[in-house]
Amino acid sequence: MAVPESPRSVALVTLGCARNEVDSEELAGRLGDGGWALTADADDADVVVVNTCGFIDSAKKDSIDTLLAAADTGRKVVAVGCLAERYGDELASSLPEADAVLGFDSYADIAARLDDVAAGRPVAPHVPRDRRTLLPVAPTHRPAAAVDVAVPGHAWLPTTVLRNRLDDAPTAYLKLASGCDRRCTFCAIPSFRGSFVSRPPADVLGEAAWLASTGVRELVLVSENSTSYGKDLGDLRALETMLPQLGAIDGIERVRVSYLQPAELRPDLLRILATTPGVAPYFDLSFQHASPSVLRRMKRFGGTDAFLDLLARARALAPDLGARSNVIVGFPGETEDDVAELERFLSEARLDAIGVFGYSDEEGTDAVAFENKVPADVIAERVERISSLAHELASQRAEDRIGTRVEVLVEDSWTDEPGETELIGRGAHQGPEVDGIVRLVKAEGIARGRIVDAFVTDSEGVDLVAEPIGEPR
Repeated sequence: MAVPESPRSVALVTLGCARNEVDSEELAGRLGDGGWALTADADDADVVVVNTCGFIDSAKKDSIDTLLAAADTGRKVVAVGCLAERYGDELASSLPEADAVLGFDSYADIAARLDDVAAGRPVAPHVPRDRRTLLPVAPTHRPAAAVDVAVPGHAWLPTTVLRNRLDDAPTAYLKLASGCDRRCTFCAIPSFRGSFVSRPPADVLGEAAWLASTGVRELVLVSENSTSYGKDLGDLRALETMLPQLGAIDGIERVRVSYLQPAELRPDLLRILATTPGVAPYFDLSFQHASPSVLRRMKRFGGTDAFLDLLARARALAPDLGARSNVIVGFPGETEDDVAELERFLSEARLDAIGVFGYSDEEGTDAVAFENKVPADVIAERVERISSLAHELASQRAEDRIGTRVEVLVEDSWTDEPGETELIGRGAHQGPEVDGIVRLVKAEGIARGRIVDAFVTDSEGVDLVAEPIGEPR
């Protein structure tokens, strides 16, 4: 009797943002449907697929290093994701260690492409193109057009069937939309992620219910710009309408929205985010800077006073809300006065987490051609200076929470040297991976995935130490 052939195996390595994590789970679902077995260990795989990031120089380097490390295992290596989409055949010619470089158009038939790679058949590398030109603006035409455009999130496919969760964490990312219609002068994302396209609300709600059925307690809504959700569907209030519906799904205890544009944060949306049961009062705000002159050159709006007013209005509704942002220093033309203005804003904003990035030229962006570039050594000094301030301010904000109550989702456990076990979780003010954690002490017997009220007794940098009060749910 013939011995059945073992299924081909694939390992997925994901780099970059949460949107890439969702893309990897969709790729995993397609690969599983195509007869590929998933493995967590590259040494056990026939093919290693690296979902790359192509946002900034450091992310590009990490992607290249990861591809080279995967090639060192002796397995066949396939590059997908933003770096592969953005550079395509150029990446393939400069990185012969990769057996294939595939763009978003290959996602729909990814299993067949890996079949070709495994069999040694040549796979033509992706040829980059500006994806902003691929979809019409008219909302009524977008779903039909998107069928032929395989940008992640644009394909209108039943992701509740095709997505394969790669872990059993009680938190999961859920994609609202893909692409971006803004034209920030420092950002190349729209050119390779495409124009902004919202997923239909029914698809989002259906996937949310499916995620809840797998044990997810917290949903984190992701996109390039969540405040634009629904505008291409002809309904700018779509997110306000959908958030209470998501929060009411059986099994879902917390819904968190990421990446909000301050200039698009409408009063009704601000109120829904701050006051809706089941929705975390959490404001992940894309400020990028606080100097009005720098922001105008970035093709963005606002400034210190407008941003502080926005935060004050939010805190009037939810005093204990979480707020985070990223800022860029060293943008062309940035002066010492501009840096001082950024310091003033950060010192008054009471943000829980602050990411600091140094400006670097990105191909295809307007800022590449700007004059008055800030020297690299000055950028490095400003990054260090603002990062130090950001760490001090975020630590102070955590210290301010001592003596307050937090609602903690238990995600992991940790055992110290004396053998005492502590639980690790996050409060409603903390997004996953980037905003710190809560260490629960005197918390024996609380299972992973449960939510418990806790009293904050101490802080360690941006992290909190707390003791449970009441019964978990």
